Amino acid sequence: MTSHSQPARLFLSPPHQTGREAILIGEALESNYVAPVGPMLDAFERELEARMQMSHCVALASGTAALHLALRILGVGAGDRVWAPTLTFMGGISPIIFQNAVPVFFDCDAHGVIDLDLVDAELVRAALRGELPKALIVTDLYGIPVDMARARALCDRHGVALVSDAAESLGSTLHGSPAGRLADFTILSFNGNKIITTSGGGALLSENEAHIRKARFLSTQAREPVPHYEHLEVGFNYRLSNICAAIGRAQLEALDARVSRKHEIYAAYRKGLSQLPGVSFLEDPPGTVSNRWLAVVFIDPEVAGVTAEDVRVALEQHNIESRPLWKPMHLQPVFEGAESMGGALSEQMFRQGLGLPSGTAMTEVDQQRVIGLVVKAVLSPV
Repeated sequence: MTSHSQPARLFLSPPHQTGREAILIGEALESNYVAPVGPMLDAFERELEARMQMSHCVALASGTAALHLALRILGVGAGDRVWAPTLTFMGGISPIIFQNAVPVFFDCDAHGVIDLDLVDAELVRAALRGELPKALIVTDLYGIPVDMARARALCDRHGVALVSDAAESLGSTLHGSPAGRLADFTILSFNGNKIITTSGGGALLSENEAHIRKARFLSTQAREPVPHYEHLEVGFNYRLSNICAAIGRAQLEALDARVSRKHEIYAAYRKGLSQLPGVSFLEDPPGTVSNRWLAVVFIDPEVAGVTAEDVRVALEQHNIESRPLWKPMHLQPVFEGAESMGGALSEQMFRQGLGLPSGTAMTEVDQQRVIGLVVKAVLSPV
C-alpha cells in the first residue's frame, strides 16, 4: 500500500532566520547578560531609532505592552474616550480597556486604514459637544501606513494625543519617511509572524525623551532608584530581554531584503490572480510604499461565484494556511454596545478579504501552488 502524506504545512507568515541570530545570541550568552537588560538590548534600541528616524526607543515584551504604556503615560484613565479603527487586531484595542477607558470605533477607508475624513468630521462634532477623545490611535493595516501628516494636523487642531500603531508596517514608507512617525508615540511589534521578529516583542518610540524614560521605568516594575525595593506607583514586567534583542538585531539587518521579497511575492500573486473574476487586491495609497506584510485579496462572491471562506477552506485542504482579515472590533462580542462610527466598509473587507501565504522564505514553487489552488477554487469550485 502506498501512503500519500500531506505536503509540509505552508504557514501564513512564519519567522525567517538569517543565520546571524545564533551568532548574536552566542555573544549575548558569552557576555552573561541573560537577564532582561544588556548590551544587545541597548544596541537594538539605538538601531530601531536610526531605522525609524526617531530620537528615543524602549524595547518591550510586545506591541500590546507598548500601546498600554503609551496610553498610561498620556494619562488615559477611567471614562476617557479613545478613538481607534474598528478594522484592527485585538491587541491594538485591549490596552484601552486596561486603562478603564472607553473605545470608540471608526470605519476604514478604501485602503483599510482608519477613515480620516470620518475622524475629521466627528472631531468637529465632538468639540461642540465637549466630548473630545483623550487620544486617537491610528493603525497601519497589513503594512499600509496612515497619512500621519493629516492625522497629526487633525489632533493638533483639537488638542488630542496621537498614537501610531505601526505594528504591521516596519519597513513601510510614507512620502519617503518611515511609517508611524509624527505621533506622540509609535508602536512596533516583533511577534513571530511580523516582517522581523524577536520571537515575541515590541517597541515604543517617541521624540519625547521624558516619555520614553517614563516608559522604561514603568516597564521594569516602577522601582524607585534606591537600594531597597521602593514603589510609588504600580508598574509592569514589560521589558524585552537581552537574548531576544540579539535575535531582533539579526533580523533588523535583513529588513530591506525582507521588504523586497514581500514585494516580489505580492507581484506574483497579482500576476497570477488579478484576472480572475471578482478578485481584487488591497492597494497602497498615493505616496506610500507598503512593506506588503501580507498579500491581501478580496473575493466578491457576486462576481466570483465563491466566497473568501470557500477559498480559505480549499487551501486548508492542501495544508496551506490563509486567514480572513481582522474581524471588526464593533462586531466582537466583547465590545457589544460600544460606540461605532460607520463600519460598513470594514464589515465588507472582513467578509471578502483573505490574507495569502506571504512568508519571505516561501519558494516560488510554493507560491505557484497557492496560486493554482486559488485559480481552481474560483474557476472550478467543487
